[in-house]
Amino acid sequence: MQNTVIIDCFAESVARYRRGYAVVAVDVVRATTTAATAVATGRRCFPVPTVEAAFTLAGKIEGALLAGEQRGTVPPGFDLNNSPTELLARSDVERPLILLSSSGTRLMHEASWCEAAVVACLRNHVSVAEQMPQSYRRVAVIGAGTRGEFREEDQMCCAWVAERLLSRGYLPENRETLDMVRRWSGAPVDSWIHSKSAAYLRSSGQEADLEFILSHVDDLDASLILRRGQVVLSHNAKELRA
Repeated sequence: MQNTVIIDCFAESVARYRRGYAVVAVDVVRATTTAATAVATGRRCFPVPTVEAAFTLAGKIEGALLAGEQRGTVPPGFDLNNSPTELLARSDVERPLILLSSSGTRLMHEASWCEAAVVACLRNHVSVAEQMPQSYRRVAVIGAGTRGEFREEDQMCCAWVAERLLSRGYLPENRETLDMVRRWSGAPVDSWIHSKSAAYLRSSGQEADLEFILSHVDDLDASLILRRGQVVLSHNAKELRA
């Protein structure tokens, strides 16, 4: 059986890939970037789908740090935004991170119910593709989407992951996947700086996150596995099945 890869979007699409796929969850601005940054610094990270789920989990994890936003607003009672730079400004890495976002953490939550799930952003997109076990013959690379749109930054990251899998012998499952890979192949990393996501970061005074995302590309040599509701750093492809 030939290995295949497909690009899709939105948390609601994950149900199609529950069985027989390794799912790659992508939300460049900003949930998967924040999660990758948290775990890379040694902080435990738990993505959650709702505010209610965040507070419920916080009641079970001593010293938890609540980070996130809903439609761009930090919920009352949260400690910081869904922001990699705000997170890096803190020294309390021993505090587990409970992460919430409008779409990216819902995507991660849904992906965690799949047979295998990995978190990807621009920081680790190369490692995700290179460490994907050949035993997973079907891979679904799924962008989070924002307000009903498959945003450019997620398209690019998904396409870059898929392109590397194609170079390893995978075949595209549909024409849309191949078209997206071709669109973003060889594109500069800042090709999406005029997107709505980038415009939001600038207009809301969060340019530091935009600069961080653009300057941290392929600098994390590890897969980020979703396991029992937690994002776990792995340097071993075999652990994807654990």
